[in-house]
Amino acid sequence: MVDSGQKVALEAGLYFVATPIGNARDITLRALDILTSADVLVAEDTRTLRRLMEIHGVSLDGRRVLAYHDHNGAAMRPRLLDAVRQGKSVAYASDAGTPLVADPGYSLGRAMTEAGLTVTTAPGPSAALAALTLSGLPSDCFIFAGFAPTAKSARRSFLESFRDVAGTLVLFESPRRLSALLDVAVDVLGADREAAVCRELTKRFEEVRRGTLGSLSEQYEGVVPKGEIVVCIGKGTTEADPALVRDAMIEAMKTQKLKAAANDVAERFGLSKRDLYQLGLELQNAD
Repeated sequence: MVDSGQKVALEAGLYFVATPIGNARDITLRALDILTSADVLVAEDTRTLRRLMEIHGVSLDGRRVLAYHDHNGAAMRPRLLDAVRQGKSVAYASDAGTPLVADPGYSLGRAMTEAGLTVTTAPGPSAALAALTLSGLPSDCFIFAGFAPTAKSARRSFLESFRDVAGTLVLFESPRRLSALLDVAVDVLGADREAAVCRELTKRFEEVRRGTLGSLSEQYEGVVPKGEIVVCIGKGTTEADPALVRDAMIEAMKTQKLKAAANDVAERFGLSKRDLYQLGLELQNAD
């Protein structure tokens, strides 16, 4: 036993509970309190939640753990909505990580909110954010895109739709399809784009491989790694037309002070504010 929650008074409503993605100690104290106190316990995989509660010494106290997944969601939602309407607290625990992130809980949460019922969350572990943290790639702007399609043509179209996003792309992937994903990413996004493959996050054999898409594709060619995989891909770099940038600075400086104009144009073209400020000075001196 690692920890145990304490019994707390919960209002009627749906409580989304984030669970560890590997290390059992990553669960929050509030999550344990909710699992200890909720009237109804719900999980995508009931065995996983039961095991987690056993590890942390949280007793079921006669409560059942109800299964909620893609195959029974339509039948289960009315039952869970009725439970909340009757004044009960319902705790929905993800299989691993944060509910609704590649998780079937979305429809349940939406149904609760549309019915005017209380929905709240006990935030915690997230494989997407853990990978982003370790990837070494920019985190000020990122796009989580879940799992890529399994069909080759659909996977290519999927990646093409993210070719020009101005942020780090975060994907979940099956170990069996990792090599294929990286191969297509090289073709679609370019071999030189920075990326990271994160495996078994928070677990004993945690591993992060960083490099270009080309180098990572070579490393995983014909390899089926073990464990859960998150792939992070850096944003592409585009060459801005110097003439367009110069014209944009001239126009911006007509209505803004130099610093503001440089910041505005730098943001529009994804360029250095310092370089744009220097260009502005040169344009002023040329007048």
